[in-house]
Amino acid sequence: MNARMQQFQELARQAPKHLKRGVRRVVRSQEIQFFPARHAMEDYGRDALGRDFRAGLNVALLAFPQGMAYALIAGLPLQFGLFCFIGASLAAPFFASSRFNSCGPSNSTAVLMLSSFLAFQMSAEQILIAAPLMVFLCGSFLMLGSLLKVARLIQYVSRTVITGYITAAALLIIANQIRNVLGYSIDSSASFVAVVINTLAAIGQTHWPSLALGLFTLVVYIVVDKRFPKLPAVVVALVVSTAAAYAMSRFGFPVATLQAVSLGDWRFAPIHFDFGLISQIASAALALALLITLEANSIGKSLAARSGDRIQPNQEMFSLGVANLSSSLFGGMAASASLTRSSLNYTSKAASPLSNVYAAAMVAVLLVGLSGFIGYIPTPGLAVLVICIGVSLINPWLIRIVSRATDADAIVFYVTVATGLLLALDTAIYLGTALSIILFLRKVAEPEMVEYTYTDDGLLAQIGDMGKRANPQVSIVHVEGELFFGAAELFYEQMRRVCDDPNLKVVILKLRHAHNLDATSVMALRELNQYMRDQDRILLFSEVRKEAIRIFKRSGMLDQVGRERVFVDNPSNPTIATAKALRYAMKLLGGAQADVKIYLGGHRKEKGKEADDEVRKE
Repeated sequence: MNARMQQFQELARQAPKHLKRGVRRVVRSQEIQFFPARHAMEDYGRDALGRDFRAGLNVALLAFPQGMAYALIAGLPLQFGLFCFIGASLAAPFFASSRFNSCGPSNSTAVLMLSSFLAFQMSAEQILIAAPLMVFLCGSFLMLGSLLKVARLIQYVSRTVITGYITAAALLIIANQIRNVLGYSIDSSASFVAVVINTLAAIGQTHWPSLALGLFTLVVYIVVDKRFPKLPAVVVALVVSTAAAYAMSRFGFPVATLQAVSLGDWRFAPIHFDFGLISQIASAALALALLITLEANSIGKSLAARSGDRIQPNQEMFSLGVANLSSSLFGGMAASASLTRSSLNYTSKAASPLSNVYAAAMVAVLLVGLSGFIGYIPTPGLAVLVICIGVSLINPWLIRIVSRATDADAIVFYVTVATGLLLALDTAIYLGTALSIILFLRKVAEPEMVEYTYTDDGLLAQIGDMGKRANPQVSIVHVEGELFFGAAELFYEQMRRVCDDPNLKVVILKLRHAHNLDATSVMALRELNQYMRDQDRILLFSEVRKEAIRIFKRSGMLDQVGRERVFVDNPSNPTIATAKALRYAMKLLGGAQADVKIYLGGHRKEKGKEADDEVRKE
């Protein structure tokens, strides 16, 4: 007994510590922290080091060819993709809430940058100046958004928009790389249709050795990916393709190769701040920030759900801002979380965000050791691998869902895809987002109103089920849905039609499930009340929740209607407020004391002279 008592006393002494620690964790999860990685490093031991090192090595082997491929997609020199991964992965992990998100170049950001540069009709020299500035602006937008805690607003951007954008981006990636496989150059364009037309017009210039090498690379990639899933198919196909290209050149069939890159090419250069250029690319930088936030939080939440972790969206947004600022100073492209690298980090069982730091260091080592090898990589071979990446982005399962679930989703999807193919991709994001919000508001701006009456047993039932009102002079209208500004006008018109019944003398509005009242909806209710008075009729409000009462009081609605005509909701007895309102209505109509039977806790009880003090208390 004494031993148990001592254990109990010890637990009691430790409880405040655990409680304080739990409170600190909750507080930390809601605030932006400037160095949250220190918590992961508090108990960092040999086991965590080993897991992070293995995960970092796996990610680095994938990130090296990916960095070059994504730079090729963006129309930038290869070092932009590699330097982006190094700069972003060295900085972001120290500020991230997710241990798995791998920051660096991604498909979506690469193709959005390409689309923006083509839409602005920039020359190669102008792109080299604009790219770091665009990435810097993107990082600034992300950090500002995180400090303003706007990351939760991404819930208003539907997955349909992202699916439509990714589908359009994948098609644009494929279209822009076909020319590299065919071995000729054409005029670049942000329009998918224009790229296809230009590609077909120059089909006679096909360089057959390049096409043969591209097809050979494709076969190698498919075989390795299907038969040897544990091997990095991209790396193996790239190595085999490079060896084949070298052999072809020895036999008199040379193909174009990439420009050699080394870590020595990195030079710190200050960002060129030109206000004219800033005004030109600010919209594209903002679209990048939105896309990066959507992509990274989607990936982070998915992996966190599988691992049991929790992520903080605004903290992730802050870390992405740091990643892009770092990438801009390293001479890199826009940085986001990569689904493939992040998933590899998860399957490699990374113990902390430091695995990404090790991956960045290993890519730097690979860049030093393989700098001479990069100059031998054939452009057609890398282009085929980029096309394979583009094809993998087109998800028939997701497309089927978003194009068939609802008419609104189908409209948003097809409009986003069409805009992305015909215009710039940042325009597709903005238009798709705006359209999805408009259709959502249109859907929620239709409050449902059902007329109820009391049965002989004291139960509320729909008029449609009963056939007629118990009292022809009294209508009980149940309002359910949103009553914000977008729904106010429709609500008013529907209620006017109800109130036009010549038999009606009293209308009772049940507002328990009417949400998000605002100034516009209050004005609609005032106008309805005034209309009822002009017609010598009475409007009562029942089951009015406390937050609605506060709005009524602040706006003067409570005084205009009359406090005695507003009946506060009672959560413990859902029908009592409406019963009181009905009893009050019967008195106003000159009847005797109404005998209204209601249910409380599943047992029928009589309610006679209960005072309704809730409104007066407010």
